[in-house]
Amino acid sequence: MASQNMDPAAAAASSTAALKGSDSGGSAARGSVSKRCVFSLSLVQMSGDKGISAFPESDNLFKWVGTIDGAQGTVYEGLRYRLSLEFPAGYPYQAPRVKFVTPCFHPNVDEHGFICLDILKDKWSALYDVRSILLSIQSLLGEPNNDSPLNGVAAELWDNQEGETT
Repeated sequence: MASQNMDPAAAAASSTAALKGSDSGGSAARGSVSKRCVFSLSLVQMSGDKGISAFPESDNLFKWVGTIDGAQGTVYEGLRYRLSLEFPAGYPYQAPRVKFVTPCFHPNVDEHGFICLDILKDKWSALYDVRSILLSIQSLLGEPNNDSPLNGVAAELWDNQEGETT
């Protein structure tokens, strides 16, 4: 199962480069990442999904700015969050680094904006794209995983919100 995230060509290129002591194949790997990023960009733009957007930061295809709107019917409704996405040389076989730029008080987001979401960690698959990442984070806002909180105070408040009255 883990082999779905392995890029045989990249593994072979990195092994060859390590043996030769050079960085050959690096530009080819970056070209592959560029193509995948362009494809992801077109998917986000053409999807028509409300409440999400993403685009490269200036002319850098490896660093993006994303936005998500808080899901309706949640405490995040009406809020818009900005995120940063950074794509490693191993993308799409390695997850991008995604974090909140806009402060977000949430059980699965720490004070630095880092997100605890399984598809960005151990459940990552090369099948995921920027659109699916943003939709997953948007969904996480309304349905946190309190079994694995990064922010214990937010998790405790989330668990106790049903007892609160407004």
